[in-house]
Amino acid sequence: MVWDFSVNGWPGILWSEDIFEPGKYMLADANLTILWRSVKLSVMTTVLTCLVGFPTAWFIATKPPKTRVLWLFLITIPFWTNLLIRTFAVNEVIRQEGILNTFLIWAGVITEPLRIIYTDVAIFMGMTYIYLPFMVLPIFAAIDRFDMRLLEAAYDLYASRGQVLRRIILPIVKPGIVAGSILVFVPSLGAYVIPRILGGGKNMMIGNFIDLQFGQGRNWPLGAAMAVALLIVVGSALYFYIRATDREASHG
Repeated sequence: MVWDFSVNGWPGILWSEDIFEPGKYMLADANLTILWRSVKLSVMTTVLTCLVGFPTAWFIATKPPKTRVLWLFLITIPFWTNLLIRTFAVNEVIRQEGILNTFLIWAGVITEPLRIIYTDVAIFMGMTYIYLPFMVLPIFAAIDRFDMRLLEAAYDLYASRGQVLRRIILPIVKPGIVAGSILVFVPSLGAYVIPRILGGGKNMMIGNFIDLQFGQGRNWPLGAAMAVALLIVVGSALYFYIRATDREASHG
């Protein structure tokens, strides 16, 4: 290691030097694959948690106060357990001899176990389960402030359910959806434990790749560049969210 200020680590994110022809550079396919997998799984996790979290939050928010407390309690129970333990629980469900495959074979749906563990699908399922409460709670907070009389007024004006959802509910609940999306996307992009356990060390994401550079790879400049790049992406997402919420607040 040369302890001098340098930006030589940054090109290594996208380019790698040919070991047979020094001075010749080519696209770092492995790095780009890891970057693409991280962004793809993070976006997929955000979308699925939103599709599941919105109706869940609406269901909870429309319940009586006493029942609502019980449902919120059930949503927050996973936070009482360590992330590592929850990830191992998902592993026990989707592994070859796990609960899911055992049930499907018993029900006659499949004849041999599905290979889910140590794939991108396993990471996707794990992150969706782990980060779902981060989507439900902000949306619930937005719906809880929703004036239900607006729905009655819309139906009195002969609006369809689709129009009510698209033109009344979603615009008002949008801040909660955006906040939940950021709360899910940011930790998903930098996830380390979930890909390490459910991906088996082969299906790495950015967090695992950074750890590899500071560990076995012994390439601290590249690891530092990747860490700062991840920080810039996360900071940019938060910045645009703050700007969007400030703009909506200024317009009432």
